[in-house]
Amino acid sequence: MKYPRKFEKEIITKQPGIQSKMKTKPVIIRENYIGSKKLKGKVALITGGDSGIGQSCAIHFAIEGAHIAIIYLNESEDAMDTKKQIEKEGAKCILIQGDIKDASFCRDAIQETVDKLGGINILVNNAAMQFQEDSLKDIDFENMKTTYETNVFPLFYLTKNALNYLNEGDTIINTTSITAYRGNPTLIDYSSSKGAILSFTRSLSTSLAKKGIRVNAVAPGPIWTPLIPATLSDYEKFGQDTAIGRAGQPAELGPAYVFLASEDSSYMTGQTMHINGGTIIGG
Repeated sequence: MKYPRKFEKEIITKQPGIQSKMKTKPVIIRENYIGSKKLKGKVALITGGDSGIGQSCAIHFAIEGAHIAIIYLNESEDAMDTKKQIEKEGAKCILIQGDIKDASFCRDAIQETVDKLGGINILVNNAAMQFQEDSLKDIDFENMKTTYETNVFPLFYLTKNALNYLNEGDTIINTTSITAYRGNPTLIDYSSSKGAILSFTRSLSTSLAKKGIRVNAVAPGPIWTPLIPATLSDYEKFGQDTAIGRAGQPAELGPAYVFLASEDSSYMTGQTMHINGGTIIGG
């Protein structure tokens, strides 16, 4: 399948961006992807599951037999489109709109998932925000606070409540970033928040290993999602500095989340999968 290398100029000024309004739409799933019911009967809760990486994760999970709960902020059109695609696969889907910066909302979202879908087996902490600045001196502290309150704190809020229902064989998957490993000079606060997610993944995995609950992460490189035109000023050639020479698409990450959620990765915990177009990380 051919993926675009350059992207049309978008006019998106508000995070996390509206996928349905994008001129160059992200590729969410390969047309030739065939599921094998690896997640049959499972229930997954995905933050930011309405578009981009989260949407790809949600639809791949549905193809594999899971029922899906999606948390989204305000992208109702994208969320409804995702729900329709999930239900086409014969899976149940509930949409939960709210702000994950609110601890009580996160608690209620876990409970709603359990009440409406019968439990929770897979938690995907994926939603994120970022604010590009030229240097540390330009960082707005309110934006920095928003970054951490969106990218880091909800992992604690959601996971703490999910642990009331997760059992042996269940999984937690966190979306970190290539920036946690190599940094980014114009995304210092975002990069450091993703580093916190990496440490959270490693620490939580050791805490839950004896309970048989696995915790892993995915570290995307430059992936074309609504967040990119909504937050980066120069993105027409986004991802062309990778070894593969282009940005990745959400469709190229969804199967990795399936792998980490299923028994295929039963001997993995505390690990990170690097899907970044060829950047060598850690050796």
